[in-house]
Amino acid sequence: MTDTASLAPHDFWQELHVADSFAIEGEFTSFYVAELPDGRQLRLPLRPLADGEHALASLIINQASFEVLDALAGQLADKLRPLDIDVIAGLPTLGLTLASAVAQKLGHMRYVPLGTSRKFWYREDLSVPLSSITTPDQQKRLYIDPRMLPLLENRRVALIDDVISSGTSIVSGLDLLGACAIEPVAIGAAMLQSERWKDKLGSAGPQWLDRTLAVFQTPVLEKNETGTWRRPLA
Repeated sequence: MTDTASLAPHDFWQELHVADSFAIEGEFTSFYVAELPDGRQLRLPLRPLADGEHALASLIINQASFEVLDALAGQLADKLRPLDIDVIAGLPTLGLTLASAVAQKLGHMRYVPLGTSRKFWYREDLSVPLSSITTPDQQKRLYIDPRMLPLLENRRVALIDDVISSGTSIVSGLDLLGACAIEPVAIGAAMLQSERWKDKLGSAGPQWLDRTLAVFQTPVLEKNETGTWRRPLA
């Protein structure tokens, strides 16, 4: 069996393990094992879906240790560095934590945070609807501070979120930047959760699939007869 020990809820995302500390195939009980490009491993809690037959690995990056955040930001920055990114734009809420760290890894002096809190000087035409798979009942709007536009205009922009799952949030970010006549050269995330995001992102434009970079990917897991979880059978 892949994992034999349980972790307290607050223990997840706190530690990176050397390569091959845990098996990455077979059955999972309490956590999923994700591998970073350098081989280090990160244990992620499993979240059963409403049907009871499937589960997803979860990452909440603002609850991660600084060690884990630093590693994920560094690995994503390494993937973005060849693209000569001028400025990072971050999606709220958790994407802002990663975006700030990635910008620092790239040697930038600042980044541009998008937000859901409307300041009185914001413009309604520079906003789009926003929803998230983790907060499906909360309908918000995504804004950009008009004062930040000169930082993005005619620059090589990367749009960052912590996790891309359904693709809804990242497409809202693209729509907002598009309303500002800004087309990112890359999309970045710590984790691509399943492949459900591909349909949504592909419908926004075929170029976005090729421009999406992530540190690691996780699948939708299926429940075994024994009550454990496994990768989908081919």
